[in-house]
Amino acid sequence: MTLSRRHALAAAAAAALAFGLAGCERRPPPHHFNSIDLSGAKYARGFDLPDFDGRRRTLGEFKDKVVAVFFGYTQCPDACPTTMAAFSAVEKALGPQASKLQVIFITVDPARDTAALLKNYVTNFNPGFLALRGDDAQTKAVTAEYKVFYEKVPGPTPDSYTMDHTAGTYIYDPQGRLRLFAPQGLSPEQFTADIQALLAEPADA
Repeated sequence: MTLSRRHALAAAAAAALAFGLAGCERRPPPHHFNSIDLSGAKYARGFDLPDFDGRRRTLGEFKDKVVAVFFGYTQCPDACPTTMAAFSAVEKALGPQASKLQVIFITVDPARDTAALLKNYVTNFNPGFLALRGDDAQTKAVTAEYKVFYEKVPGPTPDSYTMDHTAGTYIYDPQGRLRLFAPQGLSPEQFTADIQALLAEPADA
């Protein structure tokens, strides 16, 4: 098991615990999800970061859409391209509902992931995907809010390092509420089923 996978599982376990301790606030009707149900969790409350065009983005602007947030970096050899490819397949599977899904990639490697590189990376998977890039302080703040682990792993040269990071996706319902944590390894079919279930819920649930 890789360190990334171990941290993904640790994050999932913490998420499940947070769900259990979330309190008695009103929640949507129960549903069997493939992902971990985080309804009522008190973290991952949102983001405020510039996108690859320099436009400031917040969670609130995507109301009425399911929002999927993934942390990674463009030189990631496995988890990141696998997840982006999965969401590209999900967009196709959703058909007319695809406009109700917004995929957001937040880099944990702003030193190398320039705005232009991020734009090219995510839009190659799907033209509608967004990537956000903060400075070092903003990256630390947003990863702390999401309980995301990331760490530089030195390579043979100063620029050839890799980034160990939590590999999983946070998913919000169309009302902007954190609902799910999808650990690395879910299939496009499982992602699609979870997203369709959120889209099918009544707006006042």
